[in-house]
Amino acid sequence: HVQLVESGGGSVPPGGSLTLSCVGSFLTFNNNCVGWFRQAPGKEREGVAAIDSDGSTNYADSVKGRFTISKDNAKNTLYLQMNSLKPENTAMYYCAARGMWPCSLVGHRYGYWGQGTQVTVS
Repeated sequence: HVQLVESGGGSVPPGGSLTLSCVGSFLTFNNNCVGWFRQAPGKEREGVAAIDSDGSTNYADSVKGRFTISKDNAKNTLYLQMNSLKPENTAMYYCAARGMWPCSLVGHRYGYWGQGTQVTVS
């Protein structure tokens, strides 16, 4: 069955950087819309970044210029490079796959989810 496994979370000071990874099994990132979402305690889940099968990307306004989504099709791995982190970026970050067309930051349009990796900025 499809599995998405995130890694790379941790605790960093404000201004720091982290790179999240998501490895997919039984689902090919190459021809899918895949993305990153996050949920902070007491807040709704929000889309962070998405990348479509053609490599086009979509970012939440709050992370534009600081976060970069990319994928390595050979490794079937999705990445999220996060720079200039802020305390408000603290959240559980989730990888999602098989997003419906058009590739977007709307969570309910994705079919598969990982278990998440915690990012804490303080």
